[in-house]
Amino acid sequence: MSLSISLITYFPIIIRLILSVIGVICFFAILGLFLVYAERKVAAGMQLRLGPNRVGVFGIAQTVADTIKLITKESFTPGMADKFLFFLAPFIVIISATLALAPIPMAKGYQFWNIDVGVIYVPAMASLSIIGILMAGWASNNKYSLIGAMRSGAQIVSYELSVGLSLLSIVILTGSLNFNEIVMSQDNGWWIFKGHIPVLISFIIFIIASTAEINRTPFDLPEAESELTAGFHTEYSGIQFAMFFLSEYVNMFIVSAVAATLFFGGWMPFHIGHWAAFNDIMNYIPGPIWFFGKSLFVIFLIMWFRWTFPRLRIDQLLNLEWKYMMPISLVNLLFVTLITIMGWHF
Repeated sequence: MSLSISLITYFPIIIRLILSVIGVICFFAILGLFLVYAERKVAAGMQLRLGPNRVGVFGIAQTVADTIKLITKESFTPGMADKFLFFLAPFIVIISATLALAPIPMAKGYQFWNIDVGVIYVPAMASLSIIGILMAGWASNNKYSLIGAMRSGAQIVSYELSVGLSLLSIVILTGSLNFNEIVMSQDNGWWIFKGHIPVLISFIIFIIASTAEINRTPFDLPEAESELTAGFHTEYSGIQFAMFFLSEYVNMFIVSAVAATLFFGGWMPFHIGHWAAFNDIMNYIPGPIWFFGKSLFVIFLIMWFRWTFPRLRIDQLLNLEWKYMMPISLVNLLFVTLITIMGWHF
């Protein structure tokens, strides 16, 4: 009797968790399809060509066809590979991306998990992907895969510091690690405008360091097709490769969503001080449109990097972090602290 009562008590929670998992999977799938199509079109526009234009209207179904191909393609495991770790690695990478998305509010009251230390939680969960990458590189029993994985480890460990310091700028200004409280603190203006030049510098550092963390060009040394064929996922195919491929775009969205939330007000409309009439007009635009619009703007910047800058060498990549971005981040954090103490922000 007590067992049946406990099951009835927890049944709504179980159903809610199942629906949440299904919702996250569907969101990731749709997000991946859209971002792959968007990047192809952005690349085509920057190179004065058309991009996908055959399969479906305006080539929209091209990414769907590619997804079907990857799902139905055989997943091949090398004979000398560590089969268990080889199989487990892509799951760790995609799970870390899934967990990192949880506390980011996409609209008022719409987030998977409202946690008080969300600003720390997101980079902590996102950095777990390096475990899967190192696992994939080592388990593949391929020297190119191992070199790519080691490069990724050095890259993520290095640039994680600049990412953390840039996020601390907003934490100091707001006095909170909760994403919802940070969004609400931007009711009278986004921090990118209220925080003056130091916050703008923090945003620039965050975008550069985050691009390096998610292994996007010009920091794609762990994959470097011209040197390592495909780096840590050289030996992967089928749905296992699709997991690595999808996780890259999901991580790009998470980085953009965090930037939009901390620096551009998240789902908060564009407000100017006490301009009541102007602010009321902005309030008519729904919160999700603001959030996804800002996130897409940051995604476009990251895509723009890919078709603008050449790939760095590994020594240039590490020098950029340790000799330039790290010292600038530390000095900039002192300026943000001074602005906060003196109350010089708007």
